[in-house]
Amino acid sequence: MTETIYAGSYWGARKESPEACARRMEILLTNLAGVDPSFVHWFQQGRSRKAALQRPIEPRGAALVDIIRRGKDRVFEDLGFRMSGWNGVSDDYDASGFDITCGGYTDAVNNFCVFTLPSRGTNAARVLSAPALEGLVRSMAVAWEPDWAIATSAAHRDLMTDNPKPGTFVGWVMYLARHRGTVPPLPAPVRVEAVEDKGTLIVLTPERFTVSNPEHVALAERVRELLNGAELLKPLQPQR
Repeated sequence: MTETIYAGSYWGARKESPEACARRMEILLTNLAGVDPSFVHWFQQGRSRKAALQRPIEPRGAALVDIIRRGKDRVFEDLGFRMSGWNGVSDDYDASGFDITCGGYTDAVNNFCVFTLPSRGTNAARVLSAPALEGLVRSMAVAWEPDWAIATSAAHRDLMTDNPKPGTFVGWVMYLARHRGTVPPLPAPVRVEAVEDKGTLIVLTPERFTVSNPEHVALAERVRELLNGAELLKPLQPQR
């Protein structure tokens, strides 16, 4: 069975206007276009594939502000704005999509940007690699300035915890905001890099991470112990 890889970034309560969310979204979409060809074009959700393909997401300016404004929660203002997209690939197994909640300022829910990624096919062969996932996580970190981000195997996440709260577990590619603390030295082949002045990117292995590889699972557990010992694995906190 193919392991599903997903990617997501998460942050606590942060009140932002539609214009501020649109600026962040523009940065994300611009950076994603350089990560993989399948991340260049995105479409809004529609009642059918045909309908969605007639609703391209213009990755800049007033068009993005309009999309985000239309995603405002109609009942609770403090829940922020919702936006989703699909990359137009007809094969569901080789397609990508995203769901975003931004501008929320209630402690009841987190803000997030989560990507569903291809599991098999031409795009999957490129996207499910350390360089592409590193680019995706880095793009989310620069755009949204989250507390924490990850790209990893859902099977490994579920193996590690039955209560996967954002910020509390480890995976293939991770990002930790600077304010969460200093990342300690980590064992080879783990790679650690700064993301501008915002935080730290951690890549467990350059090869594809899989829960079926006991060496990968053991490495992830060792990294978890070290990050937990440095008090870096903790639930998200409100930012306001």
